[in-house]
Amino acid sequence: MWGFEKMNMMNIISTHRFAYRNHSITIEKEDYNKESARTPFHKDYDRVIFSNSFRRLSKKTQVHPLSKNDHVHNRMTHSLETASVGRSLGMKAGEFLSRNCPEMPYTPYDVASIIQTACLAHDIGNPPFGHAGEEVIKEWFKNCDPKYLELLTEDQKRDFQSFDGNAQSVRTVCRIEHNDVVGMGLTFATIASMVKYPWNASSELNTADKFSFFQSEADLIHKVFKELELIGGDGELLRHPFSYLMEMADDICYGLLDLQDAVELEILAINELENLFVKLCGKSDFDYVVADGNLNHLQKIAKLVAYSMNNLTQHASFVFEQNFSRIKSGEKIKDLFSLFSDNNLIEGLKEAKSIAKSQVFNEKRKIQLEIGAYNIIGTMMDNLIPMAYEFHTKEKLSFKNQRLMNLLGEDSLRKGDDLYTKYQKMIDYIVGMTDNYATYTAHQMSGMGY
Repeated sequence: MWGFEKMNMMNIISTHRFAYRNHSITIEKEDYNKESARTPFHKDYDRVIFSNSFRRLSKKTQVHPLSKNDHVHNRMTHSLETASVGRSLGMKAGEFLSRNCPEMPYTPYDVASIIQTACLAHDIGNPPFGHAGEEVIKEWFKNCDPKYLELLTEDQKRDFQSFDGNAQSVRTVCRIEHNDVVGMGLTFATIASMVKYPWNASSELNTADKFSFFQSEADLIHKVFKELELIGGDGELLRHPFSYLMEMADDICYGLLDLQDAVELEILAINELENLFVKLCGKSDFDYVVADGNLNHLQKIAKLVAYSMNNLTQHASFVFEQNFSRIKSGEKIKDLFSLFSDNNLIEGLKEAKSIAKSQVFNEKRKIQLEIGAYNIIGTMMDNLIPMAYEFHTKEKLSFKNQRLMNLLGEDSLRKGDDLYTKYQKMIDYIVGMTDNYATYTAHQMSGMGY
């Protein structure tokens, strides 16, 4: 492992990208000029934000499916806000690295751009209806007719039975979007910063169906981590230090903004959240905001969330700096939050997540719509996976499956692909849908769309 003074910043902050040249995948290093208006890391951000996959996040569930309230967060607004917090954490981290690693040729703005882009893309592979969508895909493969799995390896089965949006996000940027061989061609620094679970579904480390890449992307990810020198002596992949900041930005945002949405939807009232905001903001700031007669209740909750996010971000930056040697040495640290030393912030964020879990995630309308989401995604799985299986095992498709193939496009499946690849393309198709389009498509497939 590295010592802090020996850390090779030229590798950790790498401008290498995958490219597809002459029918093969190559690794190319993009020239870096900090005086340029668009560094390689700024280009990463642009590639994500201008992508079709990112654009569709505006119609995907964050917490509340198909909400009629335009102020409630969707997956895009969550990603943009997470990216904003990530940029702040990245600037502080970049300033810290510039002070302690004078040989580093990159600026704090570059570090901020890397983490901002990783945050922007962290949910880009989430299916319609959020985590409910993930559960439907997993359960379908766990409970399906065994014949649909008999031609898959055990590792391939596990990819589907443990399906995770984190891995699909990595797949989206590395394989699906722009180019179906190397995806967006993001820099290795940005890709590695997205990987908070550096193992696959079959790893013994995958204890809760949380992993960051499928078998189909394993070779690409290993090449990325090898280039960055993030492989331990035992061959295990080591987390990129910036991935801790990406994860922390996500934790801060969903931990607090879910509560802001709940106040907007009148599921919770501010007085029910006093205890946690006193811990996160301090008693004086809480009392000042609540007593301000010029603010309505929505403006008050927004201000309390802003104060809380600032305090959490400042402390997270401090914790990252204090523990940097441990983090980059490859020590197995769960996350930055586990290293927090401010008990008020620890208890406040835990309470925020607890209230969200008990009172927001179990709100009646949300439950009703998630049950509907099971039926919507289940209907598409019931149609598309058997169609792919028949296409793989038989010479001629049934009339129904031929019409499904026509619906998807005749080039959606290729005879030469193995069954695992065919199934992945069906999952890619479903995951890429918005909530509204998934609902429409399921109705068409079930004969309810007339």
